[in-house]
Amino acid sequence: MSTATLLPADLYAGTLVTRIWNTAGVAGPSVAVLRADGVYDLSAHVASMSTLLESDSPAALVKSYAGARVGSLEELLANGDEATRDISKPFFLSPCDLQVIKAAGVTFAASMIERVIEEKAGGDASRAQAIRSQVLAQIGADLSAIKPGSPQAMQLKAALQAQGIWSQYLEVGIGPDAEVFTKAPVLSSVGTGSAVGIRADSHWNNPEPEVVLAVNSRGVIQGAALGNDVNLRDIEGRSALLLGKAKDNNASCAIGPFIRLFDDSFTLDHVRNEVLQLQVTGEDGFVMKGVNSMDQISRDPLELVEQVMGAHQYPDGFMLFMGTLFAPTQDRDQAGSGFTHHLGDTVRIQSPHLGVLSNRVRHCGDAPPWQFGLRAFFNNLAARGLLSGAGL
Repeated sequence: MSTATLLPADLYAGTLVTRIWNTAGVAGPSVAVLRADGVYDLSAHVASMSTLLESDSPAALVKSYAGARVGSLEELLANGDEATRDISKPFFLSPCDLQVIKAAGVTFAASMIERVIEEKAGGDASRAQAIRSQVLAQIGADLSAIKPGSPQAMQLKAALQAQGIWSQYLEVGIGPDAEVFTKAPVLSSVGTGSAVGIRADSHWNNPEPEVVLAVNSRGVIQGAALGNDVNLRDIEGRSALLLGKAKDNNASCAIGPFIRLFDDSFTLDHVRNEVLQLQVTGEDGFVMKGVNSMDQISRDPLELVEQVMGAHQYPDGFMLFMGTLFAPTQDRDQAGSGFTHHLGDTVRIQSPHLGVLSNRVRHCGDAPPWQFGLRAFFNNLAARGLLSGAGL
């Protein structure tokens, strides 16, 4: 890993905040900022990322904080790969902490079609290609012009129901209510350089490159990050009621490498037009590329946040995966079976304003177990003297 494999195209022009495992004194997680002259620990000013995002202008606050220099970006990146990491030295964590990790699904027309195919195939990858042809013939390939919940969408729903091909995925894709679910528990997401996990009993799965919004308790979007919402197509395809098993597993949620806060260099309009590039590189030499273009999303980021906030409160804020246009159909192992991960795959997600998120695929049971939960977090902050005052 190098600075070229982490930073956005405009380098340090934006306000790039993350979390690191700082080993100075009592080791523990610290809010940090990436600057041209190094990585700075901000824990003396703010103990959690959640607290920072509660401020009216987190970018201005970060610029006002001096912080304590931990080291150069190159030094932390040299310790970034989990497989060779020296835990006695600092390394990057997922940039969020107390926020609930939410996700919106079926927010792009192309991926909506693939969800319907998964459902019709019952999670069997070998049936996908034949069913894909049937579904596209019935539904059509382009539903992107239809606004979810609009009269036109409701007319299409009635027509499809009359043909007997309605699906729960079409319901959330073009109906008034978005699919919103809890992707992962608080503090369980992994950062760049860490393993990303798939279940050992899954044989049809893929990465999902997404923009992840950083939202505070008031529903204000304060910035964004890259995310990989690992998707187990066979398990969810058998039944949508298995969504929890398909989505929430050890190391199955990657976010990073930083949250880019909104400021003069980066706004919500940049998010609306961000283009994510995906590359999966296998140890067998296989390469798959994909794109997620945010201007193709069917629901605006503000609408998705409103739907998350509609009947709930999030006192510590939330991170929101906004879904993906990318749905892989490229064959890997045999004709007609599409793509699925092999162990050892390197997943690289990159965008102009949000840098590069890189992870290597392992089985969930072989990835480091999640052990640093809320009790460990608060005990650690207490041991470091960070629980008192306005820092938390």
